[in-house]
Amino acid sequence: MQTKLFIDGEFVDAADGATFETIDPHDGSVLANVAEAREEDIDRAVEAAGRAFPAWRDVPAADRGRLLLKLADAIESDAGNLAALETRDTGHPVRDTLGLDVPRTAATFRYFGGMADKFQGSVVPVEQGFLNYVVPEPLGVIGQIVPWNFPVMFTSWKLGPALAAGNCVVMKPSEITPLSALRVAELAAEVGFPPGVINMVPGFGTTAGQRIVDHPGIAKVSFTGSTNVGKMIARGAAETLKQVHLELGGKGANLVFEDANIPAAVNGTAFGIFHNQGQACIAASRLIIHEAVADEFLERLIALARSIRLGDPKQETTEMGPLTSALHRDRVASYLELAGQEGGEVLTGGAVPVDPSLADGFYVEPTIVQTRPGTRTAQEEVFGPFMVVHKFKTDEEALQIANDVAYGLGGGLWTNDLSRGHRVARELRAGMVWVNSYKRVNPGSPFGGIGISGYGREMGFEAMREYTEPKSTWINVDAPPKPFYPR
Repeated sequence: MQTKLFIDGEFVDAADGATFETIDPHDGSVLANVAEAREEDIDRAVEAAGRAFPAWRDVPAADRGRLLLKLADAIESDAGNLAALETRDTGHPVRDTLGLDVPRTAATFRYFGGMADKFQGSVVPVEQGFLNYVVPEPLGVIGQIVPWNFPVMFTSWKLGPALAAGNCVVMKPSEITPLSALRVAELAAEVGFPPGVINMVPGFGTTAGQRIVDHPGIAKVSFTGSTNVGKMIARGAAETLKQVHLELGGKGANLVFEDANIPAAVNGTAFGIFHNQGQACIAASRLIIHEAVADEFLERLIALARSIRLGDPKQETTEMGPLTSALHRDRVASYLELAGQEGGEVLTGGAVPVDPSLADGFYVEPTIVQTRPGTRTAQEEVFGPFMVVHKFKTDEEALQIANDVAYGLGGGLWTNDLSRGHRVARELRAGMVWVNSYKRVNPGSPFGGIGISGYGREMGFEAMREYTEPKSTWINVDAPPKPFYPR
């Protein structure tokens, strides 16, 4: 377990010796004291990244790719350790960290390792006698701020394309869950990434994060987190005119039509909202269901929700762990209280588990609330195992409810009507849509939203574009001179 800052290829203490505690959300115990990056440490990291950038930019793309492929292999070899770190730090059940999060992390690094020498420029067909070519060039030093809900996976989502494109990175993992990102940095050093190319500086948003946003040596900030913080970052970055990529919140609409495969939709819906304790920006947090199948569907879904095994996330039989922090547990609980004030009907859950073995952890039961579309619980991101239910009669009504929020990240629908599937997917106001599934991701598929869910994309060719800028070069091959001021 690494607990120091990783700057210029070495694990070092914070300049002023500051540390913070990272907590096990299962029992509230202290896992470790981690070095806390502050302004001086960010400056050190940016300086190191700036020094490393010219040489890293000039490394042949295939060689950059080989290092990313080696990192993917190292992560797979270290899967047990990484999964254990992630589970203890986040509360995410080990069956998921080992079965989903770590494999997805390796797959993402492998994808961008293969992408490095395949992200090409273009030749533009301009007038006769000239050659015009456009090449994607790296931006320089990238500041990346990673959230606490899927820290190891998001580390790869941001590091992978930035490094493949030839940039150097200063990454701030969340102060709530820093351990897996520090381990990825350690593995990167072991496989041969040059000093300064990757710098890992865990710390708080108000100090380390703010300095990343303000630092004139950083060309772009990529942030995943809340909409409110994203707005602050966009305003702050304007001072230095640095580019910004924001992957923010969501309030995913999950539409179930009367012709849906009910068992498949029930299971997909439960995964969409309860996986990782609902702590996902793309969670299926709004169930919009046709009134003809609502009773049967809800009966099945409630039974499934009540059967989910809560417990110690380190146990392989656990299906839902604790929320990641006490502060967040209290925030989710406040929405349970708000739902009652707004006249919502709690169909299941809505309480802290009574199991005494979970009393010291940050647990909340899987919760389903039936409420009106305009309520705060139906409009605001709860970011927990908390689903609201709305019923509809017509396709038009379903779409009206689905699109009547400010967020636009992900949404899904369940139907056996192919025409309806395409039509509703087109009309849903979201950056990603799943038909007869939910919450599928792949390194090749762009991930991102619209509205207050942010702008820019993770993954795929779109992510490589996020970390490069096109340079257009004109060559006069044999065009005859045409004086603009003939004499």
